[in-house]
Amino acid sequence: MAEKTPVLTKRTLDKDLDKYSHVEDASKFVARKLIAPGIGLVFLGLAMLFAGVYVFDRPGAVLVIAAAALAAYMAMNIGANDVTNNVGAAVGARAMTMAQALVIAAIFEVLGATIAGGEVVKTISSSIVDAVSVPEGLLAWIMMAALMAAALWINLATWLNAPVSTTHAIVGAVIGAGIAAVGPEPVNWRVMVEISSSWVTSPLIGGIIAAGLLFLVKTFVIYRDDKIAAARRWVPVLIAIMTGGFTAYMILQLTTPDRFPAMTVLAYGLAATVVSWLIARPIVRRQAEGLENRNSSLRILFKYPLIGSAALLSFAHGANDVSNAVGPLSAIVRSTTVLPVHGDIAPPLWVMLIGAFGISIGLLLFGPRLIRLVGEQITKLNPMRAYCVALSTAFTVIVASWFGLPVSTTHIAVGSVFGVGFFREWYTRNSKRRIAYMRHKAESWAIDEPIDPNVHETRRRYLVRRSHFMTIIAAWVITVPASGALAALLYWVMFALFV
Repeated sequence: MAEKTPVLTKRTLDKDLDKYSHVEDASKFVARKLIAPGIGLVFLGLAMLFAGVYVFDRPGAVLVIAAAALAAYMAMNIGANDVTNNVGAAVGARAMTMAQALVIAAIFEVLGATIAGGEVVKTISSSIVDAVSVPEGLLAWIMMAALMAAALWINLATWLNAPVSTTHAIVGAVIGAGIAAVGPEPVNWRVMVEISSSWVTSPLIGGIIAAGLLFLVKTFVIYRDDKIAAARRWVPVLIAIMTGGFTAYMILQLTTPDRFPAMTVLAYGLAATVVSWLIARPIVRRQAEGLENRNSSLRILFKYPLIGSAALLSFAHGANDVSNAVGPLSAIVRSTTVLPVHGDIAPPLWVMLIGAFGISIGLLLFGPRLIRLVGEQITKLNPMRAYCVALSTAFTVIVASWFGLPVSTTHIAVGSVFGVGFFREWYTRNSKRRIAYMRHKAESWAIDEPIDPNVHETRRRYLVRRSHFMTIIAAWVITVPASGALAALLYWVMFALFV
């Protein structure tokens, strides 16, 4: 009689070990989810300690320390939501990895905020609501409510994957809290008209400049018989223009007009343009050796200019949007110390540092999701188109920062992306140069049938994602009134509890 084959059963110990392993895996998953919020909380604590070192022996120290935590929280929200526009195009074009983009953006955000962020901070802290007209003691609570409301609204937008404008949020919040506290009279409506006008014109300007740059690239590089030769000629020119313009801007930021008159600044800018062209020309020439006469080769040549423009845009964003976090904090510091609440006084350096590092930390911890949305899902970007988007946005933001206008970098960047997308649709249908080029390349079949009879295929090929367009527009439209109403509510609550 044959022996029975023993049935192998899992011992109790093995079962328990398996269960323990599952619990351990779950714990690791939860721990990874908690790392980013944990680091964020540590930064908030450090910001409070940092502020306490400077104000612990002054009146209103507790209020300033609490405001520093709110400013740090707002800065992290800006980093998670707004900075995505700076490097999203470059990541979408695969010019650099997500990790490289995060590091470059973080470094240049800090530099821009600390070197060139003072002018726009003055506008947010003292020009929207006339601090002189506000009764003593109320300005700090107005700014506290504005900070909290704007940060909460931006946090909600980040969670919903909607790249709304932090500038709209903080400006709306300051107005809402100010009206709730003292009525509409102290609001500087002339300044608000200037700011609102810039919100309308800046994305249009960004889109027009981006479309113009893309037109030049297509006309003088892409649709030439010898693409590589054309790129060798024009890529150094584009790099030189970018470098010269940024050099002139830095001189204006770091010096006074009496030391460097306009003509001197222009001369330095032109000199930097020539020097950078001389440096870039042999580099691009070596890079172009052995490349085939194809668009994929052009992407290689535009890779490093795109990285440079993304870094420049991060600098410009830091210079402009740091005010959204530390402008109210600067006003609170003034209102609780012996400094005048109104005037042309630069904000303290420690205030600027909280905003600068908060933006960078927020980007590193929470930014990758929106980077993918802006760079990959709105419109298909290669390095040439992404370069046009980044450079046009940087130029527009830098000019606005020079005039002290708190423009929306989100507005301008996304406006530039859509400008490129709409221009491509128009150019594909109407460009005589493109048609002639395609015919010359014996690809006239693509021209003989300009209308796709398949409606579904035509819709699939739309270059601009209309659904994202409508989602973003809706988020922009409701940001100002929503943040204003939330700030008014928070002000009334804080006034009832603490004042």
